[in-house]
Amino acid sequence: MKPIRKAVFPVAGLGTRFLPATKAMPKEMLPIVDKPLIQYAVEEALAAGITELIFVTGRHKRAIEDHFDRSPELEAELAAKGKQALLDSISPMLPGHVHCIYTRQAQPLGLGHAVLCAAPIVGNEPFVVLLADDLIDAQTPVTRQLVDAAHQHNGSVVAIEAIDPQDTYRYGIIAGQPVDARNIRLQSIVEKPAPADAPSNNAVVGRYVLEPEIFDHLRRTPAGVGHEIQLTDAISRLLAERPVYAHRYEGVRYDCGNKEGFFQATLALGQKYHGLRIC
Repeated sequence: MKPIRKAVFPVAGLGTRFLPATKAMPKEMLPIVDKPLIQYAVEEALAAGITELIFVTGRHKRAIEDHFDRSPELEAELAAKGKQALLDSISPMLPGHVHCIYTRQAQPLGLGHAVLCAAPIVGNEPFVVLLADDLIDAQTPVTRQLVDAAHQHNGSVVAIEAIDPQDTYRYGIIAGQPVDARNIRLQSIVEKPAPADAPSNNAVVGRYVLEPEIFDHLRRTPAGVGHEIQLTDAISRLLAERPVYAHRYEGVRYDCGNKEGFFQATLALGQKYHGLRIC
């Protein structure tokens, strides 16, 4: 497999579960303690050697672009007041060799469609996809784990975790044959099956390493569950031609796409990394 240098961040969603907070603020900018969700995802990508960050945005998402840009006025103010620690936290937000690219998803046609919007920028290279809603705290960043697995097995890789069998209707679910302690070669993948129809309780979470052939399959994939173009359906087509693996990652995931998971992440990371305590 070629070097993996590009990451796609689908960030065009409306974030309706967090209204009214997300009426004017992108949900990806909601902070866990002092850092927005999208920054956790970007830092994870950088730790995996990614150098091109591709944000698939929608209307009212300008705050994401502003967040990763320089803010000379704020930097000057912090410098003048001697607030060096705060200045260091924002200047620069990204290393000089890392580039941000922004493209629009004009219509909310699903995750698969959002990934397809990045095709002209990704080109003929393998790439990663990170969903900022899934904040995963791990000693070795999960994207790094997936990139290593992709190079080891020479194929696309999706991150999985075991879930309660009653929750399969919320996830893409895989079935396959183990190839080692943490990796499974996929035989099938299905989007949000009912518990009675699920082939396993191994659920795909928001991290993917994908070969560029996925774009051809996305172009041919009709709308599926929810009348949206599902990335899961395109992966199902891809594995008929190319090896696709599932990696059982090491780490703790917080589903910050809902209030409960967001609250749990705030408590856990606040205690672990900031020494915060509830009185």
